[in-house]
Formats: sequence, C-alpha cells, structure tokens
Amino acid sequence: MRILLLGGTAFVGRAIAADALESGHDVTLFGRGKTGTDLFPEATRLIGDRDTGDYASLRTGEWDAVVDISGYQSREVDQAMDVLGDRVGRYVFISSHAVYPRTGVAPGSDESLGRRDPLRSADVLDNDTYGPCKVACEDDVLARYGERATLVRPGKVTGPHDSSDTVLYWVRRGARGGRVVVPTRLEQPIQLTDVRDLGRLVMRLIVDDRGGAFNAVGPESTIGELMTLAAEIAGVPAQWVQVPADVVPADLPLVLPEAEWSSRQRNPAKARAAGMPVTPLRQTIADILAWDRDRGEPPLVS
Repeated sequence: MRILLLGGTAFVGRAIAADALESGHDVTLFGRGKTGTDLFPEATRLIGDRDTGDYASLRTGEWDAVVDISGYQSREVDQAMDVLGDRVGRYVFISSHAVYPRTGVAPGSDESLGRRDPLRSADVLDNDTYGPCKVACEDDVLARYGERATLVRPGKVTGPHDSSDTVLYWVRRGARGGRVVVPTRLEQPIQLTDVRDLGRLVMRLIVDDRGGAFNAVGPESTIGELMTLAAEIAGVPAQWVQVPADVVPADLPLVLPEAEWSSRQRNPAKARAAGMPVTPLRQTIADILAWDRDRGEPPLVS
C-alpha cells in the first residue's frame, strides 16, 4: 500500500514509518526535513511546512492512506485535506484522549464518551486548549471523509526516542534509587502507550480499512509501579517518600489531582480487538532506560 505520513520522524512518526516499511509498504514522509533525515532512506521524502501552509509538494501523487501526525489545530488539518482531496483513500488522524473531559468520568470509559467542546484555534496549546482543538480537528476529518476517516486517540505515549520530560522524568528518577520524593499517592493510575504498539495499531487499521474512533491506551498501572520497575531494572534500592503536592513544583510531569485520575483509566478494548498489541510496562521501561543510556544524555534531575 502507498502510505503518506504528515509529520516528523522524531518519535510517533518514526514508529509508524518503521512499522509500515517493515511490513513492505510504500511510504512517503512529508515534513520540514529537520528531524530524522538519516532515517528510512527507502522512503520518499517531500518537504513542506504546515506552520506556513506550504503544501506545494503534495499537489501531485495518490496514496491509499494518509496518517496525520502533526495536525493540532483545524486550520492545519483543513489545509492538508484541501490539498489532498480525493487523492487519498483513508484519512487516519492521530488525535488524543484529551478530547474527553478530564473530570466527572467513571473509570473504564470507552469511545462512546462525550467529548469536550471544539475549539477551532488557540494561541497556546495547553491542558485547557489542546483537547478541544483536537476535537475540532476530528470533526473536520469526519465531515470531509466520513466512513473513510479513522480517529486514533492515544493516551500518554512513551518508549525509546521519547525525549519529553514526562515519563522519562520518573523513569530516570526511579532508576537513580535512593529517597525519591513523590507528590501524589503511589496508587495514582497511569496508562502509558508504548509508541511501537501505537505504530502497529495504525498500520492494522489501514490494512484492514477500519473507520471510527479508537482509544490507543496502554495497560492500567500506577506511578508507584512505574518507579518501582525502573529501580528494579536498574538494580538499585529505592525508597518512595510521599509528600503533599503543594510542597513541590506544581508542574511535575504525570502528577494529577485525584479528580482527574479516571482520565488515566480508559477502556482499550476496541483498539485491542483491532490489533493493538500490549507491550508489558516492564519491557517499555527497560527499553527506555537502554535507549537513554546509549544516547549519553545528562539526567533531567539533579
């Protein structure tokens, strides 16, 4: 199949491209050409910039499916769809579980849960605007492609090449051992999506020509288990010291107020049935630590 990826190859796009190429598909990568330029020499590369509306390189060509990885606001998605039109078969939009309300939701909610109100543009994407902007993007993709639209809603995605300071912060902290300050209860739920599982799901949805929405979330776990596994894999003793949230920086990654805990307890049954694998959390953490060690990066914490 001919597959077009809209977005870079630093992390999520990298995993999707790798899975597609390993499965023998013809892959075209559209982006600014600033990340992963040494990756995937067998893929076709088209240069453009969604920030400036530069889609000139997409004005010719046909693809069986497009995977929109880098659409965050409706303007970006609408411009891409205007250019591509009916020269693509299925439009797979990488959305987010942030389209759902953060509070007032029972654990185990599925794709039938009502979404937040759409927001067509925002000067800054944060906890208040990111999800609603993704809702607006979803609406536009559905309006344009109907049954040919597929919406993938990942939870927090992690794995090798995840250079953000969210999951990596706590994995590194646990792997250092010693006394670790934890400004939440150890049983706070987390639901981490291994990026390789996400890549596999996207490709299964394309090959099977599946439309609809899918919660691409990982197995239920806790922040305590995350750090305990990191310490065990690193072979170091560790002690968790729980403190009130208001005595540490308010922006520590992954830490949520208890009212939002159910937002990390989504039902992944539909995505699993569609072919999304489940990498054990221990394996994901071990692979993150190995990648982090091999790249020789300094720690995020002192």
